[in-house]
Amino acid sequence: MVKSSPSPIAQPKPSKVEGIKENSNFLREPVATEILQDTTHFSEDSIQLLKFHGSYQQDNRDNRVKGQEKDYQMMLRTKNPGGLVPPQLYLALDKLADEYGNHTLRATTRQGFQLHGILKKNLKVAIATIVNNLGSTLGACGDINRNVMAPPAPFKNRPEYEYAWEYAQNIADLLSPQTGAYYEIWLDGEKIISGEENPEVTAARQRNGNGTIIHDNPEPIYGTHYMPRKFKACVTVPGDNSVDLYSQDLTLVVILNKKGELTGFNVYAGGGLGRTHNKEETFARLADPIGYVDKSDVYDIVKAIVATQRDYGDRSDRRHARLKYLINDWGVDKFRAKVEEYFGKPVAPFKKLPEFKYQDFLGWQEQGDGKLFLGISIDNGRVKDEGSFLLKTALREIVEQFNLPIRLTPHQNLIFYDIAPENKQAIQDILDSRGVVADPNSIEPLVRFAMACPALPTCGLAITESERAIPGILDRIRALLDKLGLQKEHFVVRMTGCPNGCARPYMAELAFVGSAPESYQVWLGGSPNQTRLAQAYTEKLHDNDIESFLEPIFVYFKKSKKQKESFGDFCDRVGFDAIREFTATYDPLAANSLGKSRRRVSLKDEVYLQLKAAAESQGKPMTDLVHAALEAYFQNLP
Repeated sequence: MVKSSPSPIAQPKPSKVEGIKENSNFLREPVATEILQDTTHFSEDSIQLLKFHGSYQQDNRDNRVKGQEKDYQMMLRTKNPGGLVPPQLYLALDKLADEYGNHTLRATTRQGFQLHGILKKNLKVAIATIVNNLGSTLGACGDINRNVMAPPAPFKNRPEYEYAWEYAQNIADLLSPQTGAYYEIWLDGEKIISGEENPEVTAARQRNGNGTIIHDNPEPIYGTHYMPRKFKACVTVPGDNSVDLYSQDLTLVVILNKKGELTGFNVYAGGGLGRTHNKEETFARLADPIGYVDKSDVYDIVKAIVATQRDYGDRSDRRHARLKYLINDWGVDKFRAKVEEYFGKPVAPFKKLPEFKYQDFLGWQEQGDGKLFLGISIDNGRVKDEGSFLLKTALREIVEQFNLPIRLTPHQNLIFYDIAPENKQAIQDILDSRGVVADPNSIEPLVRFAMACPALPTCGLAITESERAIPGILDRIRALLDKLGLQKEHFVVRMTGCPNGCARPYMAELAFVGSAPESYQVWLGGSPNQTRLAQAYTEKLHDNDIESFLEPIFVYFKKSKKQKESFGDFCDRVGFDAIREFTATYDPLAANSLGKSRRRVSLKDEVYLQLKAAAESQGKPMTDLVHAALEAYFQNLP
């Protein structure tokens, strides 16, 4: 009996975006043609390719009118490895925001800037202006390596921080697209180089490394189809989690010897936060330790990991296309083995690291060489002038007068550095006169550690509000904590308008993830240092019900927390079953609901607000002020 050969296994059909990339002539068409057309918006194919060039097409939903064309506009994102923004570039962005944008800049959670409100007809001049002023938008978005993050602290007496900056720039250069399309379309073919590339990076890009390179291709690392989805990388130092290292596709941790010399890097891979509601096959995931490599091998290990994802990542289902799913499906050992095939040798064992802590580097600080740096908090990253609050004006004046470089932080804040001590007072005077708070201890802690994505009205994925809603929600949470006698408590709160996770909500102690108009999925139990994933606690909470939802949880926290235990650590320790059991039987009017006798007295709204203001100004609990006032009253009775 003759056996027929088995039928080949059918390969899943590539997604539509894969075809768009293949037919684009390395990111050129149809963008190059459509940018010359007198239209208000781009086609769907161009929209996908524009992301590689650093731009998203949006429409302002606040301005939608039935029967009329959408209010089309472009969002433009800069690529700033390690958050570096030279003074010349900052002033150019500030001017572009006024001339072509919506008069604001927005610091992103990946240490870049976004310009909103740019019309299609002004996109070319905006990108050209950025490139001509030492900036770039190439690879800030798209199926490619995005902006490479690094701790923003400009410590000049701690070499590990300088190495993190150096290698963030080098990895960004290594993985930058090599196509000439960017310069052809936006600068008419004039390739402007803002800095010399490290020769080791140039050599590494051409080194084969057992299949990491695609020969005779304009994109030697990416190939014709680029990556299956976006790829996010960072470089950090031991103990510093300002970069949210566990949320990255690839993290390198600088390892020094006892003499302070760079020896190599610990490598993590497989983090990622994007997910989709009601699609349990999509999920947030923490990066795994992969191993250690010597500094001479760092570019080859990066290429090996990128090549593994390039060649084996899912190109048929974009929801399943990130590196985290490949590692989750394969397991870490199989993934490491495949990376080692591309790498050409085994990866060394992971080096022991100290516990990672979150830092924001705000306020005036010494940078270690006699000069100062200043970290300025920016609510949700929005640089704007509004009423007497003139942040945009203040930053422009400081850059114009003192020509200071900037590092954007992963927390949407900004650091001026290399400040001569004699200029400290003049800079402080500018901030004071413009209503900008420079002392981090004067910022409400809930606000200081919170983040939100832009969401409505411009983000096309937004289900509900985020940036515009979070200030009021934080005020309400603070009022509730004060009411419950938790005045000194604060925690990491993050909010997004959709489940995509741009403000990294799944690493927060308390997060609100948009799930319906005016409603949010609530996540609890992340770590204050962003080293542990939060978990979804409830699927849909209406904005109006936040206080009644959170009150029993906060009461349980007050009643049962350990000394110095944070809210996120408490939720993780006791577990959701215990929290739900407590809230199910919680009676806000019960005398023992706080574990002690509670007698309630109602106050008029205006009296309550006066009491709250007095308590805040004196740094005392409202209860203490009430007791003192009543005691004085009764002592004066006849």
